[in-house]
Amino acid sequence: MTATLSTARGGALTILGPDQTDLLRDLDRAITGWAAEAGAREIMPPPVYPLSDLEKFDVYANFPHLQFVGGPLDVTGAPPAPVGGAFASRDVDPPFLGLPHSSCYGAYLYFEQQAVAPDTTITLINRCFRNEEKYEGLRRLLSFQMREIVAIGTFEHTQDVIARFTDRIERFAKELGLELHKEAASDPFFERDSGRALLQRLSPVKHEFQADGLAIASVNTHRNFFGERCAITVDGTGEHAFTGCVAFGLERWLAVLGDRFGGDLQQARAAVNAAAAVNAAAA
Repeated sequence: MTATLSTARGGALTILGPDQTDLLRDLDRAITGWAAEAGAREIMPPPVYPLSDLEKFDVYANFPHLQFVGGPLDVTGAPPAPVGGAFASRDVDPPFLGLPHSSCYGAYLYFEQQAVAPDTTITLINRCFRNEEKYEGLRRLLSFQMREIVAIGTFEHTQDVIARFTDRIERFAKELGLELHKEAASDPFFERDSGRALLQRLSPVKHEFQADGLAIASVNTHRNFFGERCAITVDGTGEHAFTGCVAFGLERWLAVLGDRFGGDLQQARAAVNAAAAVNAAAA
């Protein structure tokens, strides 16, 4: 059972029940197992960042429609009270915090101004927030959990990690009986008028793995965009690091697994653990 929370836009938030939580934990454990086998260490990011940090990544230029921002209540006078479930703009001081729409930003901020090994691999999970036109239960939420594996270093290293996890995702889905379609995505990641944006249009740098029309995982090549923006260099060369990431929307996996197993989450959980064991043996 999922508890749906009331918001101004219905179905935007949920509380996962015990069976859903168990399934999500087992799924995440399988993915983090793959990450560990790839040499990834885990970091723990905060759920929000200063706007100035996210601004470095052009999120407010390229993804303004997805963003949520926040600031403290103005309590210089009488404490304000929400009306109709919302505070008036005059009741809130200027927002200075950004709610991230992807998890991987924490990895680049963690290594900011540092030199890294050419084959650095990190994993992290975070709450992501997206202002969508509509919400569809677990398939599309305002707040959801995203597990990512991030490769930082040489371009060859990023492509090796992406190829390795592409194979993992496809084999894992096959074991679960999920029919996946790998589709090129066209998110406006880089500055719209930049040479990298043109390169993205000519040669897609993001691919989604879709099940029943829903993207449940993706692989992304960023080239040296984040390396430049965060001044991350490759140890021994001084060149800006290349980055790439593999992302898993965990609640979205719950949605497609629930459909795949007719709502029997215990059966879905057993299948996830069995598929993880097969996947590990084949590695």
